[in-house]
Amino acid sequence: MRHIDQNAGRDRRIYQRYDTPDVAVDYGDGETFLFSYIENISEMGIFIRSDDPLPVGTLIRVRFAPTSYHHLELDGEVVWVNSVRCDGRHINPGMGVRFLSLTPNLREAVVTVIRTVAYLEGEGEN
Repeated sequence: MRHIDQNAGRDRRIYQRYDTPDVAVDYGDGETFLFSYIENISEMGIFIRSDDPLPVGTLIRVRFAPTSYHHLELDGEVVWVNSVRCDGRHINPGMGVRFLSLTPNLREAVVTVIRTVAYLEGEGEN
């Protein structure tokens, strides 16, 4: 399983992040409803791939199901954006979304999703 080094460069985060290959996500801000993929996940948020990310501060509802057994619907806030560059390079465009109002049960559900993603990714390495 590959995780992102939380101490590397500007990627200093409290919670370890895990790649989430092919995990689809639906998200919307009440006016816009979009579909994309989650690049990675931590206990407190996700990075959503997008060539047209929503503005920082946008409140959204995210829905994703990494397996048929786990489905989550959470509120979040766009806390940072990595825009498509004017020079045409698409270096990981998207947005970082921090989960909001996580109850203990929702937080445990996110941890379960992370464990599932980590387990499934580990199976592919054999």
